[in-house]
Amino acid sequence: MKSVYDVLSERGFVEQVTDEAEARRILAEERVTCYIGFDPTATSLHIGSLVPIMSLAHMQRNGHRPIALVGGGTAMIGDPSGKTEMRQVLSKEKVDANAEAIKKQLSQYLDFSEGKALLVNNADWLLPLKYIEFLRDIGRFFSVNRMLAAESYRMRLETGLNFIEFNYMLLQAYDFLYLFQKQSCLFQMGGNDQWGNIVAGIDLVRRVEGKQAYGITFPLITTSVGTKMGKTEKGTVWLDGALTSPHEYYQYWINSTDADVERFMALFTFLPIEEVREVRNLSDAGRGGRRCLAGRVGGLRDETRGCIPVPLEHDPPREGRGRRVGHPGRREAPGRLWRRHPRLRALPRGGALQVPRRGPPQPRTGRGLCQRGADKNI
Repeated sequence: MKSVYDVLSERGFVEQVTDEAEARRILAEERVTCYIGFDPTATSLHIGSLVPIMSLAHMQRNGHRPIALVGGGTAMIGDPSGKTEMRQVLSKEKVDANAEAIKKQLSQYLDFSEGKALLVNNADWLLPLKYIEFLRDIGRFFSVNRMLAAESYRMRLETGLNFIEFNYMLLQAYDFLYLFQKQSCLFQMGGNDQWGNIVAGIDLVRRVEGKQAYGITFPLITTSVGTKMGKTEKGTVWLDGALTSPHEYYQYWINSTDADVERFMALFTFLPIEEVREVRNLSDAGRGGRRCLAGRVGGLRDETRGCIPVPLEHDPPREGRGRRVGHPGRREAPGRLWRRHPRLRALPRGGALQVPRRGPPQPRTGRGLCQRGADKNI
């Protein structure tokens, strides 16, 4: 039976891991707690956050307990990783409002009922810290030379790194120590630009508690043409449907290049990896695969909003006389069709539904891949 490490690895999530052999063994034999931090620097996460979100969801689906940490405390400073200049400093009120909004978004991907996952805010333990005590008890374990060698800091030395940002690594490391002590959290995960911060947390756990913790980082995802995920001519693609409409979100994914479809389906959907690989065998692998990708990724975000794009092989059905989707010459009453295809409930109801005729259906490999829109493996 596959462990969650095998699942993450074959789907393209794993870039680096500390002590891979032992981490793989623990994830296969034990039920562990892991965490990822999300800094609330805006009212919504964007699709660049989907890789860490989906990794937590895979952890949960494989029997582990994920912790989604909203960085209400660390956002007061700003993470210098991957930035060429200092982040804008937000007020506490703004950070708190953003944190509440992000908590709701994460709830669409993770099940927080009955302790299956935890949602925490590091402001709860960071803001009450006393500076002198923190320097004495935590700061003494950090080497300035080693911190400056971290990529996140080296990049900023050329443009300027101020003291407040220099403290960020200590705070993130302390998060890991706190969750290790309070929640028995063994794994921290994050983007590859977080490697230095994650290793610092592992080292702090070892020095304070004398025990081993582990880290996994993900690749920073770009498209096949080298552009950053989530950026369009209109701006950022948000996970909040009020900022990026369901239609715009669907269009972003359906406009993916053919070269990206299989990789994106492995990362951003829960389709079994065997079915993901079938995409290349579809008779219209490009267009059919993009529709499947757009429908399933859009469904994950917008299912709770009641406005899910329908990922069918044909054009979306519309009102009027005609045939049932996928069955030439056969009609079905609207109510019955709605029961058979729950994702059509978001569409207007009226008469029978139809799609334009395109001649007799052609046999195709993996036909069910893009029509099974209502199953649990969305």
